Amino acid sequence: MRIQIHIQDPELPPTFRAFAEERVSETLQYLSDQLTLVEVHMKDVNGQKRGIDKHCGIEARPRGMDPVAVDHDAAEAGEALAGACNKLKSALTSRFGRRDDR
Repeated sequence: MRIQIHIQDPELPPTFRAFAEERVSETLQYLSDQLTLVEVHMKDVNGQKRGIDKHCGIEARPRGMDPVAVDHDAAEAGEALAGACNKLKSALTSRFGRRDDR
């Protein structure tokens, strides 16, 4: 499983890229052999206005299946990443469960 991190938020420190890759890797470790690519997109949607302005979108590409995409918005980048990771884990577990039921 390859993980690509795309950041469009000048406020995030350079260390956030490594943090995001580690978080995604840990969350999806149990599915790593079934995924080819996971793309994480982080951006600040409100600029300096603050509020719930951190957006995280994640797309996973399972082998032989359509991609699965989720997103989550939060006030902090770490919260947005965590929320999107949790949603993706749930969506993939459901998707693979349905496939196994057939």
